[in-house]
Amino acid sequence: MPPLEDGVVRVIPLGGVEEIGKNMTVIEYKDTIIVVDAGIQFKEESTPGIDFILPNTRYLEENRHKIKALVITHGHLDHIGAVPYLMEKMGNPPLYSRNLTTLMIRKRQEEFPHLEPLNIRIVEKDDKIPVGDMKLKFFAVTHTIPDSMGVIIETPLGNIIHTGDLKLDHENGIPSEFEENEFGKISKENNLLLMADSTNVERPGFSIPEKVVHDKLTEILKNTEGRILIAAFSSLIERLIHIINTAESLGKKIVIDGRSMKNNVEIAREAGMLTVKRDTIIPIESMDDYPPDRIVVLATGAQGDEFASLMRAANKSHKYLKIGKRDTVVLSSSIVPGNERSVQKLKDNLSRQGARLIHYQVSDVHSSGHANREETAWIHRKVGARFFVPVHGYHYMLRVHADIAKSVGTPEGNIIIPDNGMVIEFFNEGKEVRVRAESAPHNLVLVDGFSVGDLQEVVIRDRQLLAQDGIFVIVVSVETATGRVRKSPDIISRGFVYLRESQDMLRNARSITKKTIEDNTLGVKAINFDYVRDKVTDAVSRYLFQETAKRPIVLPVILGV
Repeated sequence: MPPLEDGVVRVIPLGGVEEIGKNMTVIEYKDTIIVVDAGIQFKEESTPGIDFILPNTRYLEENRHKIKALVITHGHLDHIGAVPYLMEKMGNPPLYSRNLTTLMIRKRQEEFPHLEPLNIRIVEKDDKIPVGDMKLKFFAVTHTIPDSMGVIIETPLGNIIHTGDLKLDHENGIPSEFEENEFGKISKENNLLLMADSTNVERPGFSIPEKVVHDKLTEILKNTEGRILIAAFSSLIERLIHIINTAESLGKKIVIDGRSMKNNVEIAREAGMLTVKRDTIIPIESMDDYPPDRIVVLATGAQGDEFASLMRAANKSHKYLKIGKRDTVVLSSSIVPGNERSVQKLKDNLSRQGARLIHYQVSDVHSSGHANREETAWIHRKVGARFFVPVHGYHYMLRVHADIAKSVGTPEGNIIIPDNGMVIEFFNEGKEVRVRAESAPHNLVLVDGFSVGDLQEVVIRDRQLLAQDGIFVIVVSVETATGRVRKSPDIISRGFVYLRESQDMLRNARSITKKTIEDNTLGVKAINFDYVRDKVTDAVSRYLFQETAKRPIVLPVILGV
């Protein structure tokens, strides 16, 4: 990568622009780098068996002497999850965020006791902090978690506005006074670049305000007979606080079940955002001491996670939580793409036990934390930046967001649709932009158990094959003196075919194995077992594909005796 030229501001999205998750953006000027967010992405079909996907930080590691700040916009894992894995690599720079977010980061760090303490600095909206050759300012945004913020990076070429995740607080499409004030202040500035959330830009109009969800949940808590179970993302802290406060005001007891739910409720209390009486929240073991009408259960598992609280109750494997006909289950979350089948199974199992279900497709019990199309257009008009780079979404989402920017007056030549690792540079006093031919490293960095790094492609490919077509193991003994196969090969198969119903194919596979080995070993004084193993793999794989159209992993184990 060529060194940064004088008078140039460099922007590199290291993650979050080809996927949902692993959000991280680099802003560089002179000898200063500011990093915005450090998130994880959860595994997908193309990465079986891994735990998380991280942004590739090799560019930052090579320039760690320039990193002066990491700014975290809010406390969701796709923005804070990579902090324990990456801070040491980046030289442990000062970390700036608002109070609740820093508490969530500290809580997560407790799982990594071997790491150096973080240099955390709590900021508030309207704070202004010099950081090397640039300055940081912050503004509050509306999202599904309190203390969410956007960041303004002041450079000599103009301001770079990074919104983080956001939506607008509005009433019937009219933004609230809070939104007018926050974005009104930004609109008066010299704004070089807007980088904004693209997650929901395909959806028309305005999103459902969180207040509507709160009102609906209040109605359910007031009017529902029997026990109420509410499953939601544990990160929806503002909603959890509302549910707990409302239930307490109605004289109900709260049971919190699920590790992440308990952690985040405790963090809300520590932040001073939740204050309840000592006996309002009760242990799940005491739940049966109260009439069902007085119990509200807050549980994890709305996505059908196998080991989460609600799914265990649905499967009748929960020690304390048994579903009955007088239970009302509220699924206060949307379905994450890829979880459709798991959520359907959850609904089916709850219904079999007689529970009444309420979910976002039949009632306003959930709203997204991301701006819809008209909200996004309003933000663009307010900010009025010269250039625009969409972030936080798949490529198609970024493309749709670019169309919105054009529709409100941003010239097409001033819009850059990025890929991970793309190097975008602003120059000529902020009047021009270019994309360099070079890119920052952006191949996958995977957390796989205790291993963190570039997991070899062959490992991922083998896992995919095992999941799709299974494994076929051949164990055979060869006399090293004569090169003859001693007895009929043993075959072990898993996830490929049912052996008892495939005897003819197994006999043929044994014959092919025996013939292939002896063709390459008879009369040979020094047998090359690696060469023979490869020949058996090829021959048996070819035969199995001809017979079944499947490609199991074929593993010959050849023993010289």
